Amino acid sequence: MTISINNFASANGTTLSPQHIASAVAEARRAMGYSIDELAVTTGLVSDEILRVENGMDADPAKLKRIAAALQVPVSTFLLT
Repeated sequence: MTISINNFASANGTTLSPQHIASAVAEARRAMGYSIDELAVTTGLVSDEILRVENGMDADPAKLKRIAAALQVPVSTFLLT
């Protein structure tokens, strides 16, 4: 079974907006002192992928998991209000 962001939101009775996720990712990145390029290198993603996540254009759970691992935070950090 694949877990999607929509499934997570439904299970928790919340509505997740792409902008909420984007803001949470950007905030966590800045809190850890990473630039977008540094986070890209650490996650194995390219800078454009990080930018798409932080601009609310891509909330791919696999990318969020990689970002969370690099920032040493649970993925739920990006999903909870």
